[in-house]
Amino acid sequence: MRISALLVSLGLLSASPLLAQVPTPAPAQTRPLLLLGATLHVGNGTVIPDAAVAFDKGRLTYAGAQAGFTPDKAAYEVVDVKGQQIYPGLILPNTTLGLTEVEAIRATVDEAEVGAMNPNVRALIAYNTDSDILPTVRTNGVLLAQATPRGGVVSGQSSIVQLDAWNWQDAVVKADDGLHLNWPPLILKLNPAEDAAALEKREKARQSQLRDLEQLLAEASAYRSQPAGRRENLRLSAMAGLFDGSKTLFLHADYGKEIIEGVRFARRLGVQKVTVVGARDAWMMLDFLKQNDVAVVLSRVHALPRRAGDDYDQPYKLPGMLQAAGIRYCLDYEGGMETAGSRNLAFIAGTAAGYGLTKEQALTAVTLSPARILGIDKDYGSLEAGKSATLVVSTGDLLDMRTNNVTRAFIDGRAFSLDNKQTYLRDKFKGKYGQK
Repeated sequence: MRISALLVSLGLLSASPLLAQVPTPAPAQTRPLLLLGATLHVGNGTVIPDAAVAFDKGRLTYAGAQAGFTPDKAAYEVVDVKGQQIYPGLILPNTTLGLTEVEAIRATVDEAEVGAMNPNVRALIAYNTDSDILPTVRTNGVLLAQATPRGGVVSGQSSIVQLDAWNWQDAVVKADDGLHLNWPPLILKLNPAEDAAALEKREKARQSQLRDLEQLLAEASAYRSQPAGRRENLRLSAMAGLFDGSKTLFLHADYGKEIIEGVRFARRLGVQKVTVVGARDAWMMLDFLKQNDVAVVLSRVHALPRRAGDDYDQPYKLPGMLQAAGIRYCLDYEGGMETAGSRNLAFIAGTAAGYGLTKEQALTAVTLSPARILGIDKDYGSLEAGKSATLVVSTGDLLDMRTNNVTRAFIDGRAFSLDNKQTYLRDKFKGKYGQK
């Protein structure tokens, strides 16, 4: 009886629809493909109606007006997408996507390491390509992400990945692109009951963190001049790129004084490239950011103002203020349910488009701008001949949650499945209740 019950159970499991699982990664493109008739949003602000987009072996061979496409169409697999919209694949910076599955279950969270100073930690090797969340994010047009560690003062190194792969080795687009530093927050007396001694104790702890951080960076700078053949120090060698510009220091800070203090600290110690992450007070220091050529990865656009005296729409209009000031910036999704909610990146941009940005500027903030800040714009971020064929096709406006409807998506020319666990459950219960 037990064996029979077991066999029945196994039979039921084997009959479960494959759509409930993570779809198999798509194979490499084998035949040239031509998309005809859609409106093309290049990603750099250009919009081309009645466009043609052709790609072969994962690279774009043409992206422009259909009237200007001269090759023989018979050589291509032609897909009619008339009336639809073509966009570059969205790029999500500063995310724990692939590092966290269920935030309430500790065993599925691999985003932080023990200790305060972990420059040698690599988020890439913890990136889980079998995450159930990845397909749900792709469905809304997010095709690349910067897997970013959390925790401590120096969290570790992020890497940029594409979201349809067998393993992290296949997924990597740019390994160890930068180091993430959580700037020690200013000590503020927020509790009236806190006495002077307790406040001083917290300030001393902060100053100790800053001294440790300065020592670490100074040692890393000096380590570069050590002779070849020395025994490698993984903590220090991981930071070497900060001083020659091959890696970016991602400075996580929100308050204005923290941003100024952190940027000046990094510059003083010889760090070449600094990008501020979070930066909710960036509107207070536009001149400082511009003068120091500091890029911004802006978080929490969908949030309440930080202070009672701020404008009610301050978070919404901050991208427009950065745009008007000529500051390099892009948008991320960081907030409640950070990992699962990252599929809403397009709608973050859509909100910004209603508060100071044009639709194309908002699109650039989640495509070409993050590609430039992350150093992958040679291949990604816009749809131009020679670049990667990483794009999405939608029947409506990708940035509007009412019309966003991705019908096709490609990563490096590979057409992958848009099915995911949520679409499976949707279809399952539509059938149960007789809905079409």
